[in-house]
Amino acid sequence: MAQARLLTAYLLEAVIATAAVLRALPGDPVIVPLGQCLSLVPVTKDYAASVADPEAPELAPFLEFPRGFEEVLARCSWAGPIAYVEVELFGGDGPSTAQVWEAGAVVFGPIHVFEDELVNPPEGSPVSQSLRRLGVDAGSHHDEFDSVGLGRHRFTEQWLPRGLLP
Repeated sequence: MAQARLLTAYLLEAVIATAAVLRALPGDPVIVPLGQCLSLVPVTKDYAASVADPEAPELAPFLEFPRGFEEVLARCSWAGPIAYVEVELFGGDGPSTAQVWEAGAVVFGPIHVFEDELVNPPEGSPVSQSLRRLGVDAGSHHDEFDSVGLGRHRFTEQWLPRGLLP
């Protein structure tokens, strides 16, 4: 997988919601403002390790989702909808997965697009669909992904402020 990561042109593992909802996350989440009143917490290796329950089962089809984190997100979703997204692209192709919780339950997903599938199905990418569930409007942008500014950085760790970079 390390070789594949070297070739990745875009990689994101993140939790997305309003800042108020994200403040309920455990550990020391770094909350980064996005557009349309949303923010994200980059789920770096360090943050994932701090919130994971190694005894909990993996949540398929996610590749990097911290074990047991779905219970945390379900609890946080009582304050408002919250999404977890994973995207790995190279040359516009690659897997993408998203899920949304609200009022303690999964209300969307998990939706997964495999590497060899159509990256942007007619209903939009899994991330754009999840953002729509959070109230995002694409407006004049290409899609919801672009409208909130998710293209601002290419890798999950780049969302961290400079002083927190690994």
